[in-house]
Amino acid sequence: MSVHVIGAGLAGLAAACQLTELGHHVVLFEAAPQAGGRARSYFDKQLGCRIDNGNHLLLSGNISTLSYLHRIGARRSLIGPAEPIFPFRDVVSGQDWTLRLNKGAFPWWVFSRARRVPGTRLLQYRALKRLRTATRPDSVSALVGTAGQLYHRLLKPLAISALNTMPEDASAEPLRAVLAETIERGGYATLPRWARLGLSETFIDPALEWLRTRGADVRMGERVTELQPGQATVVAVPPWVAAELVPGLHVPTEFESICNLHFRAQMDPGEAGFWGLVGGMSEWVFVRKDVISVTISAANRYADMDHEAIAARVWGELARTFKLDSAVPPNRVLWEKRATIRGTPAQLALRPGTRTAIANVMLAGDWTDTGLPATIEGAIRSGNAAAMALVNPA
Repeated sequence: MSVHVIGAGLAGLAAACQLTELGHHVVLFEAAPQAGGRARSYFDKQLGCRIDNGNHLLLSGNISTLSYLHRIGARRSLIGPAEPIFPFRDVVSGQDWTLRLNKGAFPWWVFSRARRVPGTRLLQYRALKRLRTATRPDSVSALVGTAGQLYHRLLKPLAISALNTMPEDASAEPLRAVLAETIERGGYATLPRWARLGLSETFIDPALEWLRTRGADVRMGERVTELQPGQATVVAVPPWVAAELVPGLHVPTEFESICNLHFRAQMDPGEAGFWGLVGGMSEWVFVRKDVISVTISAANRYADMDHEAIAARVWGELARTFKLDSAVPPNRVLWEKRATIRGTPAQLALRPGTRTAIANVMLAGDWTDTGLPATIEGAIRSGNAAAMALVNPA
């Protein structure tokens, strides 16, 4: 069977690889001159180095992502600590701590003051049990917002980064799914991982090479404006584009941005190579050889700030927290205006399934109803599901 895959982001690449491995001929279309969508790398002339257009922290429980990387021969391009550890610093008080999960499934770590979030009491961890019963109408803050420092120092930053929506508005249902596949399975499923060199070097370039060597037809810079009648197709494009291609398709309509900053500077990577920050604008800090990268999720709240103001404020937090030179180094501020759908109950209800009203046209993308938030794991899982739906029609 010949299959058209429209869109060479992670969902499209996952679908193309799955279909190719199953013996089908894939024609992969991408409107942009490069593949990867929101997960790619490029050389930044201003900084004089290669950077990612976003930062992505994976966990060892992201089994679809790890299987994808294994298939394309890139699993060893991930790095991360050997233990399930998550270092944090409070940008206001300067206090630092490291969340240290045990590797087994039973959460012994919550009984140790040295391993859990400082200032938390054991009973507060019942909030994790409440999340197990979360339904779509439940907001994160309403469900677990009373858990004191556990909420402010762990659950809130986790929810913002995983759901890319402020916890007052975000549905707790997809957060429940994330926890079920990671923390609830134990530390073995919660080892932090990220791309050693860059997103393209890990997720994109190896996939394109894998596809080409197996006969796939990869067409960059070629926009598809209409579907071919009768042609088996996976539509793996943003929701607003999918709605133009597929007649009668209803998709999410509200989006949240993500702001990523890259500073040409150096700092101690610490025990893990990254840091979670609480109490400020900065949320996650990734340290590479000569670049410090910062992620700010649910960034619509900062939409009125210009790039210079954002860079100054974020660097000020880093300088105070990590005792760095106060002078703002060369930097690049990248806004992904429509990074993900908003994780509200109303928008989650608009997520379509894999199948469309057209029998041989399937949808893929982190915005489809994967059961997960709009993440790399969700994108790859959606691509796999679209490929299998074409192969196994209902």
